[in-house]
Amino acid sequence: MISARNTDNLVVRKPAGPVLSRQIRQKTVLTTYAERGTEQVPVELSRRNEPVLDDAAAIELAGLAARIEEHYWAPQDIEWARVADQIYIVQSRPITALPPLDGPVPTEWTVPHRKNMYVRASIIEQLPDPLSPLFADLIDGAVTRSMTNLLTEFLGRNVLRDGDLWVPTINGYAYYSYSRGGMARIMLRTPKAMKILLRRDEYSAKPRWQNYSNPRYRAIVGSWTVRSITDMASAQLLDGVVELLDAGAEYYTSVQTIIPLAASSEVIFTWFYNAFVRRAGDPAAQTFLLGFDSEPIRAEKSLYDLAADAKTEPALAAALTGFTSADLVELVHGSEPPTGVASTAWDQWRTAFLAHLDRYGHAVYNLDFMNAVPADEPGPLLGTIRFYVTDHGTNPYERQRRTASRRDEQTKTVLARLDPARRATFSRLLHWAQEIAPVREDALADVGLAWPQMRRMLGELGRRLVATGALATAEDVYWLRYDELRDQSGAIDGRRSVERVEVTERKRIWRGQRRATPPQLLPKGAWFYGLERVMPAASEKQTGDVIKGIGASAGQVTASARLLTGPEEFGQMEPGEVLVASITTPAWTSLFPMASGVVTDIGGPLSHSSIVAREYGIPAVLGTAVATRRIGSGERVRVDGDTGTVTLLDQPPAGAATRPAAGGVSRPRKRALVALAAGAALGAAAWAVLRRRQQ
Repeated sequence: MISARNTDNLVVRKPAGPVLSRQIRQKTVLTTYAERGTEQVPVELSRRNEPVLDDAAAIELAGLAARIEEHYWAPQDIEWARVADQIYIVQSRPITALPPLDGPVPTEWTVPHRKNMYVRASIIEQLPDPLSPLFADLIDGAVTRSMTNLLTEFLGRNVLRDGDLWVPTINGYAYYSYSRGGMARIMLRTPKAMKILLRRDEYSAKPRWQNYSNPRYRAIVGSWTVRSITDMASAQLLDGVVELLDAGAEYYTSVQTIIPLAASSEVIFTWFYNAFVRRAGDPAAQTFLLGFDSEPIRAEKSLYDLAADAKTEPALAAALTGFTSADLVELVHGSEPPTGVASTAWDQWRTAFLAHLDRYGHAVYNLDFMNAVPADEPGPLLGTIRFYVTDHGTNPYERQRRTASRRDEQTKTVLARLDPARRATFSRLLHWAQEIAPVREDALADVGLAWPQMRRMLGELGRRLVATGALATAEDVYWLRYDELRDQSGAIDGRRSVERVEVTERKRIWRGQRRATPPQLLPKGAWFYGLERVMPAASEKQTGDVIKGIGASAGQVTASARLLTGPEEFGQMEPGEVLVASITTPAWTSLFPMASGVVTDIGGPLSHSSIVAREYGIPAVLGTAVATRRIGSGERVRVDGDTGTVTLLDQPPAGAATRPAAGGVSRPRKRALVALAAGAALGAAAWAVLRRRQQ
């Protein structure tokens, strides 16, 4: 055997030749059999420039490789041997180092029904990527049922009729689809809905969430979690996934009764404060709404506590900073402590970390259940703990104390100078906004309660299909259509043979779709075109060296960007970088201690990204639509949360877009004000009802 250090290189066109190029290397060492094992001997001078394979043998080997690749539906790394002109295949495995081949990037956005309105808002904001086929099939019915039930409960029957609302995919991306009639009936009943939301009884938004929606959701999740997954039939597992996703959609829909209240309360308080209270030098209205506890903040403090506990044991702290996140995940799920760490100290810390996962590990990065949650892959959380162990970041308890102290001091200052009428109104509006804002974050944090169990059940189905030869890997289960998985599950239960399903082409198409920027509203130029101004993202056609969005957290920073597409990349984040992402959910909060600023494709002044950025005191520009397509990691950007712009400092201008004029109101800011005005219009009737109740 010729040493691998001096290999011939041949390029052969698959599957039957010809040989396109050939590079023959000089072989000076030959590895051959010895009495015990092998030994290296010099190659004779006359053989040092001989080819290992002639053209015929090379073409034969390429043909075998093509057949193997076709069999596995993926490029293969193949080991082979040749004895007496006979080629033997020793091993074949997928080539993981090759960049994946992508499908075409969509350019046409044709809608199924041109008279409908297609919107990427609300729950769809939590689905920034093209959907996996299985999730796409299931989420449509789950959302349609939950929305219909909620609107029937609040507004009466026949508000939504068959075909008025559904969740199709266009080029893989999810959209709400509303018919004209359905939208008109919803809008006509908006005042009635707001009146119902503002009633002060056990059916109002906050008590309804605390006493009904959240307990019901937890009960459904618990009823499936206590069952033994391995003992369930495959059809039962699939039924459980459907029921759990329905429960998650119903819960998310119920949370929509809290979000408009939180939005209205902040909008109205901000308007009143800016119009009738604020003086030169006074802080922004958001100052009075910060410093309160919420589930994402409690999760952050829990990670900080885990880091503090580790620092009391030097060997444990050294292990957490010396091991990779992947190694630590294996250790956490194993039984042996890291080398040099006492068993008692490790067991106590590991138990506390697992308790953290039990409480907070259901936070979703992306609602598509194809994406792991922290309970499955806790590596990003361990990275945050390592960040705190190395004394980076600020103490969240101290940060919260300072924020709350400033809030209370400013409140006292304002109240002391106001006349009785303005003081009463200011106090009433402030109490309303402060009461409901943390509830919104708590409610949204629990959306993913069902996701860990759904993923465990789908993982079990995937493993069973791999065992029967239907799938190559267990993770391929997410790439099946629902009907395919239902039929395959029935075949497994009936002990019938299953058919192999190849999903490679579906993944290739998905990768191409992921490179597109989906429009927020479709079809373009339709009767609802003016609604673009209040959508959670700007135009997807922005060019130039200034990207426009919504200034959601004040301040300016110039720093290197860090583009992250999901939790698998969280370990790349460095302290002081600007976080760039499609959207952030409560599961992303662990990155905010490291970030100097935040830029997203989707989001607005009242989104999770905005709220958390304010708590951390870092600038945020949200709803740019194109940030993840136009900003790369390592590129320097200037984030201006006051004007709602991101300047690309390492890129030359690519179009005619210009910077907003100094002292003026930028178009992104105008769009934010339009959005706030729309919220205020919806909340005006709410405030009138509230005032009458409190008089």
